[in-house]
Amino acid sequence: MVNPHIHVPYERVGQYLDFIKKHRLNLELYFPSAVLDSIKSTDIIHLKNTLDYMPSLSIHGPFMDLSPGAIDPKIRAVTMARFFQIFDIAELLEVESIVFHSGYEKWKYALAFDLWLEKSLKTWKVLTRKAVDRHIKIAIENVFEDEPTNLRLLMEEMGSDHFGICFDTGHCNLFSRVPLDEWIEQLKPYILELHLHDNSGAADDHKAIGDGTFNFDALFLLLKDKNLIYTIEGHAPEDVMKSIRKLNDYL
Repeated sequence: MVNPHIHVPYERVGQYLDFIKKHRLNLELYFPSAVLDSIKSTDIIHLKNTLDYMPSLSIHGPFMDLSPGAIDPKIRAVTMARFFQIFDIAELLEVESIVFHSGYEKWKYALAFDLWLEKSLKTWKVLTRKAVDRHIKIAIENVFEDEPTNLRLLMEEMGSDHFGICFDTGHCNLFSRVPLDEWIEQLKPYILELHLHDNSGAADDHKAIGDGTFNFDALFLLLKDKNLIYTIEGHAPEDVMKSIRKLNDYL
């Protein structure tokens, strides 16, 4: 039976703690920038001690206003500073992976993969050295990408076992203009993690697996030989439990 990671914002852990501990959930903890300005190492240690059943943990890094492929070096420096804070937390929690957004938006970069890639590499090469030292894997999540080329190019240039893809089903369903098998064909060698949620292609609803139109049958068939971190991104406890059941039906 698969025991996936469940996405929970750090500031909501207390609200759902009884539910989390009752079901002994593995967690993906999201740390937005506002939390990073107030959190202390003692808070992280307290959290780790509170989760006394020793769950497997991962982290979702901050993303609002951040740009790892920024043209402006000062914006990229702020982004890296935030990401360095996440690595300090990750080390205390002994996490398996950290998910970061790619920051790529084709219209913002005027379809210039090369420009985004050049600046992104400056960011990720530094952070991947930290990941290697701390035995952590970085997983880059597709968000606004409507096809996978920019992510594949980034993976090829990085060429690190500690740097891969977090494939997000909901974002693919919402934004993709190419078939699912093209995403998997290009990215399969690099996929480390899945973000699992569903929608009907109109909004990022974060519904339970099977409650929208994403083709999970095809996804799990295409990835049947991969050893992955499965992360459920549901917005309600009942959706989380439904997704856990559905995931175990597939696996």
